Amino acid sequence: MKTIKKNLLDSLLASYNLTSTVYFPTRIQNNAATAIHNIFINTSKFDDYAISPIINGFSDHDAQLITINNIHLKVWVNTLRFIRKFNKQGIFEFGIKLSFETWDNVFENNCINSMYNNFLNAYLRTFYSSFPLKKAG
Repeated sequence: MKTIKKNLLDSLLASYNLTSTVYFPTRIQNNAATAIHNIFINTSKFDDYAISPIINGFSDHDAQLITINNIHLKVWVNTLRFIRKFNKQGIFEFGIKLSFETWDNVFENNCINSMYNNFLNAYLRTFYSSFPLKKAG
């Protein structure tokens, strides 16, 4: 029996082309069997799949195994990538820069969201300057 919340979840995931694949009980306890675990996939990309339960006997929750057949992966040739290089010098510089932060704008605020945003901005600014993106490949 589908509930309203299950229908809402299915609709939301369907808007991202995700479909539930598990249609068998995944938890059996006493005399009750429920399907509380699921695997969602994009069935427009993966239409040839099989799913089966793995009954392990250790738990009242069974695992699910999905096998996707005929997967065609695109091989990206000569794509431009960016990476961050982490080394002892950069890590040392990162620590020094963080130690010079006053953090006043974090602790002077009473709003937890503003405190978090101010912290994250200072942290990321320091992180990005210590570990800049570099072209790779």
